[in-house]
Amino acid sequence: MSFTSLTGRTAVVTGAASGMGAATARLLAAHGVRVALLARREDRLKDLVAAIEADGGRAIAVAVDVTDAASVEAGAARVHTELGRVDLVVNAAGVMLPNPVDDGRMDEWTRMIDTNVTGALRIIRAFTADLVESAAGGATADLVNISSIGAHVPFPGYAVYGATKAALTHLSATLRTEFGPRDVRVTNIEPGLTDTELADHIDNPELGTDGQLGAMFDTIGSLSADEIADLIGYVASRPRHVNLRQIIVMPTRQA
Repeated sequence: MSFTSLTGRTAVVTGAASGMGAATARLLAAHGVRVALLARREDRLKDLVAAIEADGGRAIAVAVDVTDAASVEAGAARVHTELGRVDLVVNAAGVMLPNPVDDGRMDEWTRMIDTNVTGALRIIRAFTADLVESAAGGATADLVNISSIGAHVPFPGYAVYGATKAALTHLSATLRTEFGPRDVRVTNIEPGLTDTELADHIDNPELGTDGQLGAMFDTIGSLSADEIADLIGYVASRPRHVNLRQIIVMPTRQA
């Protein structure tokens, strides 16, 4: 699909070292967007920058830990210095660590909340002024949050993960009441089963790719990170008065 209206925009993509974030960065850069790649794994970011530049795109690698406020602030300062004002923010950083609540894995709970919710908020705080100023100047301005179908559909073992994604979904809805009147679009995307690295972080064999999750992949199939990126490109390329506010996307066989 051609997204010619994206040409000339400037984007920040978190979680850009892999999965949906990396795929989104590649797609945006291929359509003329200057992209700041934010993630912790700088080596992967540099490899992706090299690939994007080899294809004629423009990108910079910015090592950022969204769970660290100072890291986000330093990363935002570098983005502004090298690329200027941002008009597209994609919150794709996330972590999924399922376990039964009665296991009491406070370490996992804290990591998911601080990445999936507070991390997204840190990025939003860092670039809100950019989005508002871009829109005020007549440009298209987008905030895209990657939530999950887990925000609505409960799965055993995923209570805290689902809660973090429900929080992000509700945050997106409320932000539309604050940003929409200033012509900043907010889109919340809730993918179903998608083939990314999230599953690799699961340490419970009953819930991971050798257990429950693997059985779902075998039975249902999955979306790809590139398919989610394509959807993000479509959302951001609509006329500036059109806000695709809430999108649930799942494999056809997923109920």
